Amino acid sequence: MSGMPLLVDSGPVFIGRRAELGALRDHARRTRDTGPGMLLLGGDAGIGKSRLVSEFAATLPPGSVYVGACLQLGGDGLAYAPFTAVLRQLLRERGPGLFAAAAPGGTRELARLLPELGEPSGGRDENRGTGFEPENRGILFEQVLRLLSLSAGDDGVTFVLEDLHWADGATRDLLVFLIRNLELPGVQILATYRSDDLHRAHPLRRLLPELQRVPGVESLHLAPLTLAETGEHATALRGGRAPAPHELDELYRRTEGVPLFVESLADAPAGRGDVPDLFRDLLLEPLQRFDDTARAVLRTASVGAVSGGIDHEVLRRAADLPDPDLEAALHALVDANVLKVHGEGYRFRHALLRDAVHGELLPGPHTRAHLRFARLIDEHPELFPYDRRAAEEAHHYMAARELPRALQAAWWAAVRASDTLAYGEELDMLERVLSLWDQVPDARDRVQDRTWAEVVSRAAGAAVEAGRGRRARELADAALATLPRDPADDSTRAVKATLLRRRGLARSLSTCGGGITDLVAALELHPPHMPGYASLLSILARESLRHRADRVAPPDQERLRDLRETGHSVSELAERAIALAEGSDATDRCAAADARITLGSLYIGEGDLELGRPLIEEAMRTAAEVSEPSVEARGAGNLGHFLRELGRHEEGLKVLEESLARHEEMGWASVHKTFNHQNRAEIHFELGHLSQAREICEMILRTRAPVKDRSYVDAVLARSAAAAGDLETALEVSGWSRRDRLPDAQRMNIIQLDLLAKLEAGLAEGSVDAVLALSERALEQLELEAARGYTWPLVDVMAEAAARGAESGADEAAARRVMDMAVRVTGAMAVTGSPQRAHRRRVLAHAAGLDGTTGPERCLELWERAVAAWEDTPMVLHLASARLRTARAAVAAGERDRARALVRAAHAAADGHGAAPLAASAADLARRLGVGLTDEAPAPAAPAGLTARELEVSRLLAAGSTNARIAEELFISAKTASVHVSNILAKLGVPNRATAGARLRDLGLG
Repeated sequence: MSGMPLLVDSGPVFIGRRAELGALRDHARRTRDTGPGMLLLGGDAGIGKSRLVSEFAATLPPGSVYVGACLQLGGDGLAYAPFTAVLRQLLRERGPGLFAAAAPGGTRELARLLPELGEPSGGRDENRGTGFEPENRGILFEQVLRLLSLSAGDDGVTFVLEDLHWADGATRDLLVFLIRNLELPGVQILATYRSDDLHRAHPLRRLLPELQRVPGVESLHLAPLTLAETGEHATALRGGRAPAPHELDELYRRTEGVPLFVESLADAPAGRGDVPDLFRDLLLEPLQRFDDTARAVLRTASVGAVSGGIDHEVLRRAADLPDPDLEAALHALVDANVLKVHGEGYRFRHALLRDAVHGELLPGPHTRAHLRFARLIDEHPELFPYDRRAAEEAHHYMAARELPRALQAAWWAAVRASDTLAYGEELDMLERVLSLWDQVPDARDRVQDRTWAEVVSRAAGAAVEAGRGRRARELADAALATLPRDPADDSTRAVKATLLRRRGLARSLSTCGGGITDLVAALELHPPHMPGYASLLSILARESLRHRADRVAPPDQERLRDLRETGHSVSELAERAIALAEGSDATDRCAAADARITLGSLYIGEGDLELGRPLIEEAMRTAAEVSEPSVEARGAGNLGHFLRELGRHEEGLKVLEESLARHEEMGWASVHKTFNHQNRAEIHFELGHLSQAREICEMILRTRAPVKDRSYVDAVLARSAAAAGDLETALEVSGWSRRDRLPDAQRMNIIQLDLLAKLEAGLAEGSVDAVLALSERALEQLELEAARGYTWPLVDVMAEAAARGAESGADEAAARRVMDMAVRVTGAMAVTGSPQRAHRRRVLAHAAGLDGTTGPERCLELWERAVAAWEDTPMVLHLASARLRTARAAVAAGERDRARALVRAAHAAADGHGAAPLAASAADLARRLGVGLTDEAPAPAAPAGLTARELEVSRLLAAGSTNARIAEELFISAKTASVHVSNILAKLGVPNRATAGARLRDLGLG
């Protein structure tokens, strides 16, 4: 069966399934004779679907079966996984000719699934991204359809898609497209899925009826083995030794004819041996030999072991037995390996055993047992760990259906969860409180005299903290709908304002807009003398500062303008919050600390470190005093970030590491951990510590960083990888394959950092034209100068791209447009730190080299100024890059001795910090200068034995120049250029120009 990987084959012989095997063969014959078709093969786990498919495939001609499987990766499958596997097998066996026939215009769309086919399509116009957009996806689907149809030939083909229950959305979409559009006979699609995995909300459960309505789609459900088949199967598994009739009866009863479990129990004596934990009866059966006392103790333990185990003293009090009787029962259970001694108590041998025992409790005993444990927690709280006490009590009262106490316990469990910053658990408990509210007459008294709207408001706040913005908005909407439009009393006004504040924060987490509008409405409504007003001022100041440079919805833009026009500037809001909090409680002090961070960030962002830094440091001290780690961590993150921007990297690193160490020590390591580690990584990157930056990023990603922080981490990882020469990682992580689409994010710094990573990865790849195109769109569509931060390195990279474009003969008009806009943006921004000054000088030096009127001496002068600016920063690789550019300017100005010193310094820094592409570029320039990288070292040899002329051609080839452009630049004929290019390909051992360009760039010739 050529091209088909081994399917599961778990038994020595194939038993039964003759009718099902015949159905598959009949279906295959129909699809080949009359028209294409699909067969959906379902059944429970272990029922033998894969074995049946394997036996069926063995009956088909070699080379006519191709298999792909969906993969289980967390909650989602791997996109197109089964189709990619099928296509790869087709490519391996049928060759690229089949793919070329399926895609006459080129296989760039199919290359999305198979990189072996070359460079994927980059889109057809600037108004569409290059990902799986609807138009591109239609082309891809159509080509896959053609490919499968052509592969059928005259004899037909079968495609097996395994484990459809794990399929991702893209796979399901493509499958629906294929089955709806296949027309010619010859194609059979056989898809397997686990029917027992299809819970109510499973997407395949909704898709199956749709598929089954399509003509040509059939279904087959695999049933368990019969008794006789089970006996045959067991006999084969036992080496020909048939089970006795009573053994077979027992085996069949215990396994229900599921082949997987027959294999597990075939050699086990009846009633004994390891059994599949899936079957509750099999788990419970060995317990029947215990006496009533032991079984009663076991049932009691199952109720109390909600956290996996149960303390001996708790079990003793709950069982209410004389000590000798209890000890005898426990000895029996432990000796039989039903319970295991664990510390000062006991654990069940397996959690499923505990579940099975608990599930056997009748309603009455179930209620009484849970009520006994709930009261035991009330009467003897010292027996239960404090961290679990509230939650366990809530669990037991709920299970006992003691609703008033269940509501009250759930409330205190929510309070406890909030205390530990477990906002998801807090939300769960508050949702339980709300679900019981109408069933408990004195609910308000049991939640510390809170109204229903106040409890909903607290739940909305927990949802915001848990990052569940949609749920927060839903809760806030529900509560706001019950409150009067213009409340008469201050208390209700405060509640409504708090709900608006929380909904505003929830909206700020999304791209739906309205966050500022809600916050302003809350400020207008909230009585200034009521608790929470200082917090509201602080939040509005923070969000106003954040949104000043963000893309916000029109209503929010209007609100921001209204705030400024009415004197509610960021600084005024923050100062009011600080003034209100003087001498107040911890909540208002925390609000004041947050406001100080906002105010300090505002000042530092405008260049006044002396005024801003003390404010943030004071805020961090206050936050530590009132135990508010999120505010403290925000202060550390902001201060570290701004110190980096000002060129004080080591100070910023110290601030971040001290904060992270303190939080680790205090058990608050998760608070802003990802964000502040990303700040650490960014500092290390700019200090030239590429491996350390990458290690930090990879550590963050291994811990499954929050989605909202992933963009930051990915960007730093991509930049570090590109600088180190790991082009594959840089391109993958940066999303450079989606380069024609601007990053879609609400926060401008995410947009900028994502774009920066894309552009640096694109330059590393040598895609100068594409980098210029994306740069031009960004400069036209984004108000980059309104948010300085990452704009400085961003316009620096854009200027570098423009310079490279002009040097390589790329789109010179685009290069000039990008350079002009980059210079305009840098001129519109104030310089507040040494890195910004250095970025500006480098942009101006690039611009001078591009304008065509600046002489080489003046260009060298400008680059010397750029080098001097970078020398005032600790950013060694930026300095090395500037030195290398200056060395080239020195060569043009006839200053070869100066160039020699610069190129050696650049190479030493790049090589010492693992910046392989930069080091290779320096070595190439030294080679062209004919100098060694040190006084003792000879000039570097040409790579791959390239001649001097071939080196000149190589640099142009690496930049993407055509033969005609190379001929024009070097004053040779196009034919001669073609010969040189052919020689270069041969010496490098690469098949084409694109691969040669990548290889030459790796060698520093780009």
